[in-house]
Amino acid sequence: MKRKILLPTDFSDNAWSATVYALKLFAEQECTFYFLNSIVVKVNMLSNVSNKLITTMRENAMVELLDLKELVQSSDPNPKHDFDIILSSDDLNKAVKNAVEKHDISLIIMGTKGATGAKELFFGSNTVSLIMKIKNCPVLMIPEEFDFIKPKQIAFPTDYNHFYHANEIKSLRELADLYSSEIRIVHIDVEEELSDKQSDNLIVLESYLKNNNFSLHWMPNYAEKVEEINDFIEELDIDILAMVKYNHNFFQKILNEPVIKDLGFHAKIPFLVIPESVDI
Repeated sequence: MKRKILLPTDFSDNAWSATVYALKLFAEQECTFYFLNSIVVKVNMLSNVSNKLITTMRENAMVELLDLKELVQSSDPNPKHDFDIILSSDDLNKAVKNAVEKHDISLIIMGTKGATGAKELFFGSNTVSLIMKIKNCPVLMIPEEFDFIKPKQIAFPTDYNHFYHANEIKSLRELADLYSSEIRIVHIDVEEELSDKQSDNLIVLESYLKNNNFSLHWMPNYAEKVEEINDFIEELDIDILAMVKYNHNFFQKILNEPVIKDLGFHAKIPFLVIPESVDI
């Protein structure tokens, strides 16, 4: 079955890096890649913007999308890959949501920052907004200037307090299957032993991953969770960080900019964010 991958782009270098990563990640898979660009004119600007200028903006964006498609087709002559373009007048979140539903997108791949991304921020504001709003499709975020390497190690942090549904783990398993990656489940040991609820959730998680290569890791509670996960990534040469986004978990904390600045958790590797309890 052909995969359908959405690539939001603002034509920045970071967006191009995400595109290159996507093409290499799925080099052996049949895929249709959709390039999406959204042109939004704020309401308070409408009185000062003529219809002619708006038309020109759309025409320019369409030219850039077509040029991008042509560039990718010439640089990636892969018979397994098809490309299409989407130009939207909606804001990015709505444009992505509509594209996911209309084209049955299975994965969104995008850069962590756009053309105006501040260097000191972990994610650009558009990226943060998108991953918080999109509830029906996983998002794989690619750091700036990240060179593709086959993902042999995928880290999956969990506190075992969340009951994982099969559809939440599906994209993790499919990502691991691409290169027979090992899924390293990491738990920070903040309690002396797991509760009955945590133990049951661990058993369920293991059952989902029975056909994958996975291992369990227990880390002592020696620092902030953000710092410990960062250490785990470096020590085990993790290639991709994956996490299910649900309320009150570690994911919420790493989006807190002061925490990120203090602890030095930066987007060094691709980060797969999986929405909670949806069919993906």
